[in-house]
Amino acid sequence: MSFPKLGILGGGQLGKMLCQAASCWELPIYALDTSIEFPAGPYAKGFQQGSFKDYDDVLGFGRQMDIITIEIEHVNTDALKQLQEEGKTVHPDPAALDIIKDKGLQKTFYKEHNIPTSPFQLFPDKNAVLNAVKSGDLTIPFVQKSRTAGYDGKGVAVIKNQADLTEKLLDGACMIEDLVEMEKEIAVIVAQNERGEISAFDPVEMEFNPIANLVEFLICPSNITEEQAKTCTDLATKVIKAFNICGLLAVELFLDKQGNILVNEVAPRPHNSGHHTIDSAITSQYEQHLRGVLNLPLGSTKMTTPSVMVNLLGAEGYTGKAIYEGLSDCLAIEGVKIHLYGKELTKPFRKMGHATIIADTIEAAKEKARKVQATLIIKTND
Repeated sequence: MSFPKLGILGGGQLGKMLCQAASCWELPIYALDTSIEFPAGPYAKGFQQGSFKDYDDVLGFGRQMDIITIEIEHVNTDALKQLQEEGKTVHPDPAALDIIKDKGLQKTFYKEHNIPTSPFQLFPDKNAVLNAVKSGDLTIPFVQKSRTAGYDGKGVAVIKNQADLTEKLLDGACMIEDLVEMEKEIAVIVAQNERGEISAFDPVEMEFNPIANLVEFLICPSNITEEQAKTCTDLATKVIKAFNICGLLAVELFLDKQGNILVNEVAPRPHNSGHHTIDSAITSQYEQHLRGVLNLPLGSTKMTTPSVMVNLLGAEGYTGKAIYEGLSDCLAIEGVKIHLYGKELTKPFRKMGHATIIADTIEAAKEKARKVQATLIIKTND
């Protein structure tokens, strides 16, 4: 078979790993981003320098492609809609993207489609939030999320007391939701193709860095009951059907202390919570996304081994050209798979790579993950 010409909006690490997966089929991928020095640059068949937020750049790039997909939500959807009108295939659908990239619209979508999620309110700005607290219409504690442009813990403020209200409250339009008393945070990566086939990977358990508020450890299989796992998978399936997305959808969920399972938010692309599938599943999330957007049969999501994934973050106190201290020692540990993204510059808590640790048990994998985390320090020569 001959493949259509596939373009990705975004040239970061997710784009890089999509290109690596595509190389197994000799499938050429083209990428659009502001610098060919970004991680996907050396791996893309063609790289166009431009902004995926700019209408003309996206339109010009997309007109050269047969199918357009993304590795980041915050792209120019007006250009994608125009490309659809011109007969191009766009996955995910830009109408769904418009909802997903606005956290207020996303939460409203769940409410309208009877998808369980935590109670929430929408506010136009910081002052409106303060006034609602003052009047008693909003009570502390709560979580504030900027409606747009938030990622990797940015655009999120957890307000637990009056001091937090004074020091942490974010400016701009926002969504306020109840602070859920969580037992666990779970994620399910689910995929769909144009034929309507749907397949989900096993639920994973996420542990977050308390300072950076981004995933630190990802554990598969998760330590939940079979019934809870089925509920999580069924919810993810319901969500991807509701959005009618082709390709991947990462669905993040809360398991609260009362046993309720709630949808937190989604990402319509490969996701941090699916990195482990490269080393521990029959089909990686990256191959599965390609299968979905190209309308190919979906691959098996069967896990081949227990695994723990740890994000490799830039060390605190260092900003500049990255060096990897302790890399050789980590590579000497059995079952440790290191994936570096090729980012030239490091800064505190920047995602510079990840390591997947495969072992006979989660306990053994987690012990090695902690050793990797303590040994591999991403810093600078300064």
